[in-house]
Amino acid sequence: MGGPVYGQTFRLVVSGYYGFRNSGDEAVLKSILFALELEAERQGVRIEPVVLSIDPAWTAAMYGVESAHRMRPMDVLRAIRGSDGLISGGGSLLQDATSAKTIPYYTGILRLAQLLGKPTFIYSQGIGPVNRRWMNPLIRGVMKRSRYVSVRDAESAALLARMGVDRGRIEVVPDPVMGLPLPEGAEASAVAGGAPAAEPGGDRVPVVGVSLRGWRKDASDLARAASALAALARRRPVRLRFLPFHMPEDAAVSHAVMARLGAIGASTAEVAAPGDDPQQMLLEVSRCDLVFAMRLHALIYAANRQVPMLGLSYDPKIDRFLGRLGLTAIGTTESLDDEAFADAAESLLDEAGAEAWRSRHRDAILKLKDEAERPAKQIVQYLRQKIVRSR
Repeated sequence: MGGPVYGQTFRLVVSGYYGFRNSGDEAVLKSILFALELEAERQGVRIEPVVLSIDPAWTAAMYGVESAHRMRPMDVLRAIRGSDGLISGGGSLLQDATSAKTIPYYTGILRLAQLLGKPTFIYSQGIGPVNRRWMNPLIRGVMKRSRYVSVRDAESAALLARMGVDRGRIEVVPDPVMGLPLPEGAEASAVAGGAPAAEPGGDRVPVVGVSLRGWRKDASDLARAASALAALARRRPVRLRFLPFHMPEDAAVSHAVMARLGAIGASTAEVAAPGDDPQQMLLEVSRCDLVFAMRLHALIYAANRQVPMLGLSYDPKIDRFLGRLGLTAIGTTESLDDEAFADAAESLLDEAGAEAWRSRHRDAILKLKDEAERPAKQIVQYLRQKIVRSR
């Protein structure tokens, strides 16, 4: 019947929104690569990833993997033809809120792999919104032909089921970034609950990580966020540390919000510069006492490191993730109450409040971290079994 397949090497093409230097999507990629490598080692095989990227040279240098240009058809064809399968994910790839071209592109990559006889795997994707009904068959077709389908929330699974995908074939797993580790050597020095930040001769000042993005055209959502942060800062000294996840847009937003803060007493505001490596941003988040964020992956990073968080919702994916932790958003891009925000933030910055938050949500967080490994395990296991069956 055949035994273990030790030493077998599998080439897997990884398709996603990579090479654009969006910290959240790059974190997804790094998390997937990390999980595949770890699982392959456990199962006695090797994985050689080939990442489809808008900037293959940068991606290859950043992650030490082979990379092909995602917008050059012959490069994509060559990569898939020479592979043992294709992974699509993670992130919000199959949605049409940002562009009508997104779904046709990612389903097209999947369909190409399927036409070439390669097994395809959907890795912890967030599905929707899909406002153009004519795109439903594109999604349904590639999902039905995929060997493994996992999504990052129950709502995505329900949407696929409404499109006609067998619900029993869809596994709900966490976002891959829940499994991302800190940079090597940083684990011992990083402490969930903040890094030292003290006034000269004074007490330690808590660090509030802030991750905002442009959303409303009139920027009224950013004005409300600035007002809420200022309300907190006037109550007590805090160190507002803005965390730009998508450069250069988020850095510009951060500076704009800082300009709106006005008088904030003894508090300070600054913009972090963690560079392109997602693990460095994870380290930045681990040094915060509290994270206030619109960016989904800022909230996921915070959960990863058990840092208390307040989410500002601009998209259902924010509410879905918070819901998995038993949380609700502190506000939305339409409504954010200054005093309610300041009350909640002060409670979480209090040592007893922070520890109570961790105690309430630790089990849910640890469960998500453990389940984040499931897609890699399923994919590597499928590839090994395929080789054994072919003997």
